[in-house]
Amino acid sequence: MRHMVSGKKLSRDTDHRRALRRNLAAALFISGRIKTTEAKARFVRPFVEKIITIARKGDLTARRRVVAMLQDRFIVDAEETDVKRDKNYRVVKAPRLVAKVFSEIAPKYANVSGGYTRVIHLPKPRLGDCGPTVYLELVDPTVEKKTKRTRTGGSRRRKTQMREQFAAGLLKGKKPAAKAEEASAEPESQSEQKAE
Repeated sequence: MRHMVSGKKLSRDTDHRRALRRNLAAALFISGRIKTTEAKARFVRPFVEKIITIARKGDLTARRRVVAMLQDRFIVDAEETDVKRDKNYRVVKAPRLVAKVFSEIAPKYANVSGGYTRVIHLPKPRLGDCGPTVYLELVDPTVEKKTKRTRTGGSRRRKTQMREQFAAGLLKGKKPAAKAEEASAEPESQSEQKAE
């Protein structure tokens, strides 16, 4: 029986699974959005949220915990603006991943308690095995959520209200507004024709 067994194995051994989780989290922190399978996104999402929650504290203990979880590494972009290499073309100096998490990502979520990531399902499956693909992205907390607009009523409700007003006008003995306008327009046109 499968009692008290949590988590997914993703057909990998423990070390491979741990490396996959770190690599996906690092890619998400570097680019802000990654395209992956639904199972991997579900697997890495709690890990990323926990790292951001720890990084929000910003103290030395938090930094050491994030380094232990994420394994600090260089960030080498395609432009390679701040990267220095030695004679064998190895990276010697470049921006660090943990520094980016603490300086850029964690301050954005200082006033947000959870929900740092979003999963967007893609319509096309992955080629080869038709695995469901998703975007896993960091949510921008500065964008305000859309407020629900109050519904003023659809065309059906408007038609019903017009019918009720029409019926109320008939009961009072008054002509409805639309009919009254037509009636007042007809005598003017008839008087103009007689004048000619």
